[in-house]
Amino acid sequence: MRMWRRDRRTDETAGTGADGPVPPEPPREAPRRPGRAVRALVALVALAGMVAFAIVLARLTLNASPASVPLTHSNLTPGSSIRAYLGQPEFVETVKQLGGNVLLGVPFGILLPLLSRRTRGLVRVALLTIVTMLFVELVQGALITGRAFDIDDVMLNTAGALLGYLLVGRRLGRAVHPRVRRRWWQRRTVRRKGSERALTADR
Repeated sequence: MRMWRRDRRTDETAGTGADGPVPPEPPREAPRRPGRAVRALVALVALAGMVAFAIVLARLTLNASPASVPLTHSNLTPGSSIRAYLGQPEFVETVKQLGGNVLLGVPFGILLPLLSRRTRGLVRVALLTIVTMLFVELVQGALITGRAFDIDDVMLNTAGALLGYLLVGRRLGRAVHPRVRRRWWQRRTVRRKGSERALTADR
């Protein structure tokens, strides 16, 4: 009985302070997700940016250079061209070659996360950049005079894309396409509803 009385007194005094009863804390509001119209608009702008970037990329990488034919050669060994750039005496030319290829990949890391939730993530950005730049390098080596395939250019472009994603693209992607985290019981509820809908449709 004494223990019951102590618990009862504790329950009665809970939520009270020196000045009277303490009001309960208001429920925390969940962060608001951008509306569909906003997400669609951002994706459209990002798509337009990707198209503009593709045009600039084509002009920079797919222009013929007949004067460079004796100097160009394909490179399939990772790091070979980078070592050659670092070993040349002209520092400005080294920065131009290495920094230019890195900067060329930065827009991928910024624009890809804005297109869709499926293009977010470090691995996805890297894979999409690698595939795109491999295609560009193959076209250069096969069709463009004075251009050659260089695997180091793909590596530098990918490094730039990852840099742009880590600095800017990741935050923008989370703001526009936030990830909805569900508990395990919520996932079971969603799966159960999906199975019920499927059974209803079969009937």
